[in-house]
Amino acid sequence: MPTPNPAALEFLLHRRSRPAKTLTTPVPDETALEPLLTAAARSPDHGKLEPWRFIVIEEGAMPRLADQAEEHAKALGFADADVAKARTQFDQGHLAVAVVACPDETAKIPVIEQTYSAGAVCLALLNAALAAGWGANWLSGSISHDTAFCSAALGLAPHEKIAGFIHIGTESAAPPDRPRPDLAAKTTWVSS
Repeated sequence: MPTPNPAALEFLLHRRSRPAKTLTTPVPDETALEPLLTAAARSPDHGKLEPWRFIVIEEGAMPRLADQAEEHAKALGFADADVAKARTQFDQGHLAVAVVACPDETAKIPVIEQTYSAGAVCLALLNAALAAGWGANWLSGSISHDTAFCSAALGLAPHEKIAGFIHIGTESAAPPDRPRPDLAAKTTWVSS
């Protein structure tokens, strides 16, 4: 029989992201962030390629990123609402960790599996932050998929992509729960 971890299962059954706009200071310092990054780095990684890396974006960098996001969004011809959205996550941010997918295209492991690993890192970091008592939210947005913005603002190489920005801070308001998927409609059982 397996050895259950009821506290971990209970946490996962009730975990809830916190909207980034409701996160405020204080935010985790380097000492508090290290175990969260360590937990995230334990994500599934077929081939042990570590096809991801972290960029910790501190509050002092947020205004520069907001300006660059706005500039790039306007240059791309985004609608005004989308320009504002590109800017807002940095305008309102106090601390975010960019999880960067950096696949090794020469490896035997398909790039898609390496991308899944970066996504797993995002979820693991989100859950680690929530488990540690912080509020956290996983964001991306159109601007995070623009290679010119990612290169200029964050120094990404041409083969790298943002898997997500994990915003972490102190929760200022408890969010209501949202409707959850109908498990029966989403599950198929294959028995033979």
